[in-house]
Amino acid sequence: MPELEDSTAKTKSKFDPNILPDLLPLYYKRLFPHKQFYRWMSYGRSESSGFSNREFSFTLQHDVYVRYQSFETQQELEREICLRVPFKIDIGAVYNIRPKDHRGGIAMQPMQRELVFDIDMTDYDDIRTCCNEANVCQLCWKFMSIACRVLDEALREDFGYEHLLWVFSGRRGIHCWVSDKSARHLDTAGRSAIAQYLNVLISGGEGTASRVIIHDEMHHSVKRAYRVVAPLFEEICLVDQNIFGKPEGVKKLLALVQDSTMRTELEKRFKAGPSDSKSVWKEFVAYFEELRMSGNINRYRRYKFIVEEVILAFTYPRLDINVTKGFNHLLKSPFCVHPKTGKVCVPFNPNIASKFDPTDVPTITDLLQEVNAFDEKNTVEGEENRSKIKDYKKTSMFKGTVIFEEFLRKLEQTFKGKAAALSDMKMEF
Repeated sequence: MPELEDSTAKTKSKFDPNILPDLLPLYYKRLFPHKQFYRWMSYGRSESSGFSNREFSFTLQHDVYVRYQSFETQQELEREICLRVPFKIDIGAVYNIRPKDHRGGIAMQPMQRELVFDIDMTDYDDIRTCCNEANVCQLCWKFMSIACRVLDEALREDFGYEHLLWVFSGRRGIHCWVSDKSARHLDTAGRSAIAQYLNVLISGGEGTASRVIIHDEMHHSVKRAYRVVAPLFEEICLVDQNIFGKPEGVKKLLALVQDSTMRTELEKRFKAGPSDSKSVWKEFVAYFEELRMSGNINRYRRYKFIVEEVILAFTYPRLDINVTKGFNHLLKSPFCVHPKTGKVCVPFNPNIASKFDPTDVPTITDLLQEVNAFDEKNTVEGEENRSKIKDYKKTSMFKGTVIFEEFLRKLEQTFKGKAAALSDMKMEF
């Protein structure tokens, strides 16, 4: 039996964006999981026109943007992808009509789409010090790991959702696709309500950190999030990022204290001691503990939860809530190849998000080399055995595909038998 592991244990090569047009036809033909993708988008044909009325958008070479595409079968979609070789595939809503017929007399209305979440690392640029803009490393990935844990628990425990697909965006962020039927059929108001419920951060002004305001007591969802982020605050914010080790970081911390007298007192204490993040934070916590012990209830009341508020302000997920609220918002498909990095948008396990390494995600170049290396290594065992193994199983993309398969298996259990019932219903005269 051919070996599956050795061909993936290679040093990752540097990706050259100029060769992407040459590699994509091979990727779509040999590695893109067309069958699994269709299984997801068709939802077992459990709902009439659920697949044929879905909008797909292709971004072709030279930024040619093709919207309102729809397909009747998996074969038709696969054929079109392999023919047009899109640099990006975006998934839209399921409409009341086929999107390709949008120029007809019937107005297009979105009927359903997955509840989606988009978290981008650039939204952490005001607090991360290791990287900026499109760059990401294992240190700042910890913010994404926290975001994934907090949101995954909230969506499952507070809303009862079960079918969540978490995907690396290929460069600097993560996407979550909530595929439960109740989530897919939410209207705009329902999506907005969930987005607002999960968005506890209040945007700060220019140069100041976002803030969290806790009133008389912590909401249970905020309390749960705090239990996730609090043990990691020192490691991520004080050690890895050393956020308060520079004047601009101290300024952000002080901005979260609205009382000008307190800010002045804190600033004096900070200047009198060491300037590293741990020392600054220790002084900050001690100041409010002394205030609590002083018995000045009126002065302390507003700042009862200030330590928790600061920890949440620097670690709570920074959502792009417009993506979640938008019923017909387009979002990049899993298993696309990012045109700048060459990395594949692979699904990952939210339970071990902290072990996911965005710098080690395979590029399209790596994957095709892994296929070739596997085939060369195992040629001695005979062409027949080698050809029985699917190409993606020969690569480091296999793990992401297994996660996708497991997501689909659990999802498909929810509509077993419904496709047959739908077929019988259509046969009635």
